[in-house]
Amino acid sequence: MALTSTKLDVVDIGERIGSEIRTDVDTLLSGREAANIRATLEQRGVVYFRGLEISDQEQVAIAKTLGNLVQSEGEEGIYKISLDDKVNERAKYLKGSLFWHFDGSLQPYPNLATLLRAIKLSDVGGETEFCNTYASYDDLPQADKDLIADLRVVHSAERSQYYVTPEMSYDEIAFWQKSPTKACPIVWTHQSGRKSLLLGATADYVVGYSVEESRALLARLRDWATQPQYVYQHQWQPGDLIIWDNTGTMHRALPYAIDSGRLMHRTILAGEEPLQ
Repeated sequence: MALTSTKLDVVDIGERIGSEIRTDVDTLLSGREAANIRATLEQRGVVYFRGLEISDQEQVAIAKTLGNLVQSEGEEGIYKISLDDKVNERAKYLKGSLFWHFDGSLQPYPNLATLLRAIKLSDVGGETEFCNTYASYDDLPQADKDLIADLRVVHSAERSQYYVTPEMSYDEIAFWQKSPTKACPIVWTHQSGRKSLLLGATADYVVGYSVEESRALLARLRDWATQPQYVYQHQWQPGDLIIWDNTGTMHRALPYAIDSGRLMHRTILAGEEPLQ
């Protein structure tokens, strides 16, 4: 696909995921191409812009042309992503971002999309990877589609924390167990009629399956969804702005040093589609 409009050029990077959008700041701020950007995002999973040199205020303004902001997100729509607890007091929790996940499995309306802008990069590591959970579902063998069609998975914040701290203390477990759990379908049938896989680090167990069967199935599906043909790895440059469709992708950051100074500014678009 190569989509061209007045001031919007879309260049696909991978076969199944990832596109660069080439345009100017004024076009993005105007909202004239917002519908095209959203359509591209839904089809390609993730889009990025290079060389925009925008401010926090402009990032928030661009986000508002694409949807409604999550009101609790940071200061005036900007949340600082850093593993340094001097920059973000929830840095330990953010270490979960190093594992495949999508945002909002425990929410009635998972986030629609996320805008992330590079402020300072690490010298080594810190790339961000995305996988297309629409495409990976579409390519599943029919036998697997039949197997998982009606299965539900219990998601929990506690489960995701075992990736960060495998040997949590009792107090840590008790803290995370205060968060509610939620049973979600493995196959998310969207309002559009398209279907995507719903997996990630918060996926705890399959309802009706033994622990062993659950772990094996969830790992097999995650490995399937994160095969190279479904993955786009973004090599960050200063000032990059990236947007991903949170409802049709999973993502993770690759490891980087806590003292590297890596800093991203995030803006989240509120969910528009229920997850039941």
